[in-house]
Amino acid sequence: MMQNVHLAPETDEDDLYSGYNDYNPTYDTEELENDTAFQQAVRTSHGRRPPSKTSLASSMGRPMTGAIQDGVTRPMTAVRAAGFTKAALRGSAFDPLGQSRGPAPPLEAKNEDSPEEKIRQLEKKVNELVEESCIANSCGDLKLALEKAKDAGRKERILVRQREQVTTPENINLDLTYSVLLNLASQYSANEMYAEALNTFQVIVKNKMFSNAGRLKVNMGNIYLKQRNYSKAIKFYRMALDQIPSVHKEMRIKIMQNIGVTFIKTGQYSDAINSFEHIMSMAPNLKAGFNLILSYFAVGDRDKMKKAFQKLIAVPLEIDEDDKYISPSDDPHTNLVIEAIKNDHLRQMERERKAMAEKYIMTAAKLIAPVIETSFAVGYDWCVEVVKASQYVELANDLEINKAITYLRQKDFNQAVETLKMFEKKDSRVKSAAATNLSFLYFLENEFAQASSYADLAVNSDRYNPSALTNKGNTVFANGDYEKAAEFYKEALRNDSSCTEALYNIGLTYKRLNRLDEALDCFLKLHAILRNSAQVLYQIANVYELMEDPNQAIEWLMQLISVVPTDSRALSKLGELYDSEGDKSQAFQYYYESYRYFPSNIEVIEWLGAYYIDTQFCEKAIQYFERASLIQPTQVKWQLMVASCFRRSGNYQKALDTYKDIHRKFPENVECLRFLVRLCTDIGLKEVQEYATKLKRLEKMKEIREQRIKSGRDGSGGPRSRREGSASSDSGQNCSASSKGERLSAKLRALPGTNEPYESSSNKEIDASYVDPLGPQIERPKTAAKKRIDEDDFADEELGDDLLPE
Repeated sequence: MMQNVHLAPETDEDDLYSGYNDYNPTYDTEELENDTAFQQAVRTSHGRRPPSKTSLASSMGRPMTGAIQDGVTRPMTAVRAAGFTKAALRGSAFDPLGQSRGPAPPLEAKNEDSPEEKIRQLEKKVNELVEESCIANSCGDLKLALEKAKDAGRKERILVRQREQVTTPENINLDLTYSVLLNLASQYSANEMYAEALNTFQVIVKNKMFSNAGRLKVNMGNIYLKQRNYSKAIKFYRMALDQIPSVHKEMRIKIMQNIGVTFIKTGQYSDAINSFEHIMSMAPNLKAGFNLILSYFAVGDRDKMKKAFQKLIAVPLEIDEDDKYISPSDDPHTNLVIEAIKNDHLRQMERERKAMAEKYIMTAAKLIAPVIETSFAVGYDWCVEVVKASQYVELANDLEINKAITYLRQKDFNQAVETLKMFEKKDSRVKSAAATNLSFLYFLENEFAQASSYADLAVNSDRYNPSALTNKGNTVFANGDYEKAAEFYKEALRNDSSCTEALYNIGLTYKRLNRLDEALDCFLKLHAILRNSAQVLYQIANVYELMEDPNQAIEWLMQLISVVPTDSRALSKLGELYDSEGDKSQAFQYYYESYRYFPSNIEVIEWLGAYYIDTQFCEKAIQYFERASLIQPTQVKWQLMVASCFRRSGNYQKALDTYKDIHRKFPENVECLRFLVRLCTDIGLKEVQEYATKLKRLEKMKEIREQRIKSGRDGSGGPRSRREGSASSDSGQNCSASSKGERLSAKLRALPGTNEPYESSSNKEIDASYVDPLGPQIERPKTAAKKRIDEDDFADEELGDDLLPE
């Protein structure tokens, strides 16, 4: 035993680590193999003997379990292994987990019929209905949202009654009742059921058990504002402001902003100024600053407008600078992080906030510049200087371009050009914008060389500017190089697929090149983008007409007049197509509608007059030819047609008076003299000899003139083309023969008894090519151009809000 005891040497009295190896020999496990008592206990049941009350020692002197040593009783320890029992000795199976006792008894069944469970399920259903109502509202289905909100309200009232029967009123879920009523009021308001919404909000506000319900008076004020009941709106806004504590600073500022906007709507600008001044002193923001400028503009205070504009410029944006999104090093981890945050939701929100600030500043500058100084130019210069000294330096160039646009609106083209030429030495973006506008201006003035030069400058400054490329294509188109123009339009579309002007112009280019299928494809694509564009609808109809598909052309023209029902050109085109198809009744309907909206179209008047002559209603044709004679008083044919209609209807005296009046105005008209001779002979008047003498003299002069022309041609040895006569000198030559393609004249000559010379049409073709379906009274959306590049309604380039603001 003592061999395991290590004694410290006597000489080493200061050993710090002495005694660490000393332990009770009872716990020595190295000599267990030589311990006879331990080995016997392992082989037999000696170890299971119950301990005696007396102390038993092993051969090693180990105290027995439960023995008393040094007067202290040692605690009993377990000598039975887990799972071993007396039953195991009698042959029972080993079952340490107690599986032989069978499965556990089932859980106690839930009593669904209990009142508490019914209340719990009903409360869950109410919450689900409120959620479904909110989701339907966010998806735009306002009707479904209202139905769900009403259903939730009904079930919530049933829930309250059941709770009152089972529990005390103190256990009612007030939060659920509040949410149900608030959602119901909001859905009523969204569906514009303002009376019901106000009643529901009133129920919430009057219930003292709902905490902070007073702030809902803001919602009630908003409803009154929508109803234009401004006095009550202001009243409820102020009541809500009184009930919101001062610690809720942001909410109080928003309510005061609503009050200021309401004052503006009522015209109480001084009160509005007080509200917005307070906001700009406490927590300045963009909307309040802009509204303050509007209020000062309304009262005409120039100095205060300047100060308010400076306050608006000084409002902090509270966004990160663009330098944050530029990688300062080549660290791949940093670059990945920057790429991830470059276009995330926060970055998009920052862009929107910056764009909104620039919009407010630009609008405010355009508003106050003409009034803060003696002239708008000086006002713009002041605004530019203020902007240059702020964080919005890049807006200064846009203001300068806007100054040029103002010159354009005032028809001062020289000043506009000079202002835009100042940007030729600026950076590429501004230079491209200014050059694009200059190209547009010169194009409008038909100075295509200058327009092409500035279009080249704009393209060289910014090759990816679709407006510049489209303007360049327009100048090339004007010179007749359609293939090259198509290439510029295609490049503009590659840079910006939403450039509708380039797509429209390339369709017209294909139409000029007689590539009708490709032109139709372009216009159909454009129609998918601009659903209600009258110009696009006309071009599609025109292409179908060129493809000799009148049915499709008529269908698209019907869509056109549904967009512009009062367009006389579109209606007359429909009448022309129906006439070519042989449907005279439909043609008459649309020609008559066209005449009703625009009674000065000679082609329509002539067709209507011919239609009434064709249907033997000469009396009705008279009013149309009389109007034509008013529109073209120097054209003798209209007055001759009026006289002819009187003669056909049997009113010979009126016809004679009309012929005499024509002879006084046009004494050398041969047809008029011929019918004067005929009518005077039939009636037996004495003037017949006078008119016959004049007629012979005119015919003789006509023969002499023809002989001179013939001799002149023979003497020259070649044919000479010369238009003879006029309405006032030689109308007989004008009205005796019709040119090729005069369908109306041929129709008049085909009528029985209408082969007289005076019923011939003029040399102008009646069915002239249809040029502009909309006329000058209709403009294309968002385009600044008023003049088209050719007869086919060619669209000039829209320069956009950033280049040529409206």
